[in-house]
Amino acid sequence: MTLALSGYSAVFMRYAFAVTPKNYLLFACHAINFSSQATQGYRYLQYWNWGGREKQLESAAKLEGGKLAKEAEGLVNQAKGGMDKMVGEVKSAVGK
Repeated sequence: MTLALSGYSAVFMRYAFAVTPKNYLLFACHAINFSSQATQGYRYLQYWNWGGREKQLESAAKLEGGKLAKEAEGLVNQAKGGMDKMVGEVKSAVGK
């Protein structure tokens, strides 16, 4: 669809200058549309063909891995705190 709209806009940009009087408003509208479609086409190719998808998935995996590491660290600290409390209770029970 992007290719079709780019071609359409290119044809009508040419047509805008072929008619008399020259239609600058038509040219400007189709020039903006052509530029937008070219940008969209580049974004599509970047994502699917030039490694953009892999980079996005990799950064998402790193972010998720960082969250999991923080969660695991919190659980380890919680377990250590529970063990310290249990050791204190055992020492006080043995000392009686």
